[in-house]
Amino acid sequence: MKNSNLDVAAARADLLAAILPNVPFDGWSEPAFKAAVEASGIELALARLVCPRGAVDLAVAYHRAGDAAMLARLAEIDLSAMRIRDRVAMALRLRLEVADPELVRRGAAVFALPQNAATGAALIWATADAIWRALGDSSDDFNWYSKRMSLSAVYSACALFWMGDTSERQRDTEEFIARRVEDVMTFERFKGRIVDLPGVKDLLSGIRAPGAVRP
Repeated sequence: MKNSNLDVAAARADLLAAILPNVPFDGWSEPAFKAAVEASGIELALARLVCPRGAVDLAVAYHRAGDAAMLARLAEIDLSAMRIRDRVAMALRLRLEVADPELVRRGAAVFALPQNAATGAALIWATADAIWRALGDSSDDFNWYSKRMSLSAVYSACALFWMGDTSERQRDTEEFIARRVEDVMTFERFKGRIVDLPGVKDLLSGIRAPGAVRP
């Protein structure tokens, strides 16, 4: 089916808005997707073109929208006087604040399925990458990978904790984030000592970030 006039982004946004009220009850599921299609007024065939995996693609869109919202809020904050650990903690808090715990919980269940695990891991990596880029990270070597790897693990742990946090104004989550970010800083210091060992720097010199020009 040819649809040269189809605005894919707008159609996906409409479907996402339509599915959100159903996700707490039906999850990111096929019934929820079909209900969203009906509510949005988009033909099912067109909806399948926009979202070939149905609700899974909308769960992906929801996560990416959260990243975009976090970046927008970060852009409004003067981070220049903050320590790097405080900047990272701020970004993590904002990323959680722009999301709904139940929608994320339902998404976690979907991305835990074997057929969706790679997609879920890629989304978390993209969130970590977005945070580091927003905070001005310019690494293009081994550090590019290690920073995103460690922050991906921290974000995952913080999100799991946050989903079950019932403390007032989620203060327990804020404290948890602070502890996990300290783990990242500890890892970075440890990594620096390892890299300075004889031969290690030469061993890692060939590792470059995606798109980085090799010297």
